[in-house]
Amino acid sequence: MLIARLAGTAAVLAILTAGAPARAGGLTDPQIAHIAYTAGVLDIETARLALKKSKNKEVVAFARNMVHDHEAVNGKALALVKKLKVAPEDNDVSKGLVSQAEAKRASLAALEGPAFDKAYADNEVGYHKTVNAALADTLIPAAGNAELKSLLQTGLKIFQGHELHAEHLAGSLK
Repeated sequence: MLIARLAGTAAVLAILTAGAPARAGGLTDPQIAHIAYTAGVLDIETARLALKKSKNKEVVAFARNMVHDHEAVNGKALALVKKLKVAPEDNDVSKGLVSQAEAKRASLAALEGPAFDKAYADNEVGYHKTVNAALADTLIPAAGNAELKSLLQTGLKIFQGHELHAEHLAGSLK
């Protein structure tokens, strides 16, 4: 299970960072906005699955927090693209994230009880590690617009907290 989680995390990280280390020839701001928004939506969907399946109070509280925080950041992202009159641009990175997240949600949906709770928490650790690394190492440096860069930096701070919370949660589950 750990190997599968690490392989999935590595694959998402490869998708997020492939071909985008520098702005020139890399990702555009509309693509970066779409990737960041998509990553938030995907975590919201996974959290909603946890809200339906889990009976564990800590897991449910964590999932509620994921929905709340990711919806708040995505709301700010939508307001920013509207203000800038920019349309987020779908791209291969976003499509890859969606594909991987759908597969992960399907495997989580097949689990029940404590097995689901542990797998969900472990997934949240890996997902936040991957997204945080992509934000810090690729998306923030590649963002050209100062307001987009600032929003991504704010999101990174929030999501680093999520990663720590997910690690604590995962460590408390058996």
